[in-house]
Amino acid sequence: MNAHNHTEASMLATTTRGGRKDGEVILDVQNISLSFGGVKALTDISFNVREHEVRAIIGPNGAGKSSMLNCINGVYQPQQGSITFRGQTFRHMNSRQVAEMGVARTFQNLALFKGMSVLDNIMTGRNLKMKSGLLAQAFRWGPAEREELQHREFVEHIIDFLEIQAHRKTPVGRLPYGLQKRVDLGRALAMEPQVLLLDEPMAGMNVEEKQDMSRFILDVNDEFGTTIVLIEHDMGVVMDISDRVVVLDYGKKIGDGTPDEVRSNEDVIRAYLGVEH
Repeated sequence: MNAHNHTEASMLATTTRGGRKDGEVILDVQNISLSFGGVKALTDISFNVREHEVRAIIGPNGAGKSSMLNCINGVYQPQQGSITFRGQTFRHMNSRQVAEMGVARTFQNLALFKGMSVLDNIMTGRNLKMKSGLLAQAFRWGPAEREELQHREFVEHIIDFLEIQAHRKTPVGRLPYGLQKRVDLGRALAMEPQVLLLDEPMAGMNVEEKQDMSRFILDVNDEFGTTIVLIEHDMGVVMDISDRVVVLDYGKKIGDGTPDEVRSNEDVIRAYLGVEH
């Protein structure tokens, strides 16, 4: 990095939760509009995500949060606008491209193999990282075997980190819901993403499970340095763990800023309290 860029980057950096420095903008969403058969799901949405931050997208149910996430990870193609990731601008991205660029996601409806063990489920997240061909893997030829051992080691590290060692051989379907969500987080982490998209990670959880998940999200952010974008409609949880929050309502952006700024925003209060629009 030359001196000029360096000063530019440090000017862009901001201090956040716990006095940590957040880097420059790595994901920039510009004027995204999305319609399904004439029904507008998103209207002219713009916001950005800085490296290493925890960035939340919140809003009441039906506000357009999932649609926004699906635009970022290439599932939906917006009719207008663009998304810039690490300086590359895309009008359309497909899911595979997005994954290869280092973006992983968890799913609201768990995308886990219920009959497979915790370990094997998390190993599926390594598939993108596997270099040797399937044939070599099947016969466990030298390099493939070495590679698999390295991958297994990384996966074991995730299992320790998420405190699910006791369940590593358990079929996922037998675990309580909160732990299944944790395995899904592990599967996404196994891809070693630069950006992790979390789709309502707290949905359906009890208070204790929510506290655990909040702690793991912050730990992932600290330990792996992963940039996190999460969508939630549970405003309370989000405010405690996010650096910045963008608020959607009926597919429009009604607020964007620090948790404190958003908390005191009249439009946000109205949307959440259901006062007439």
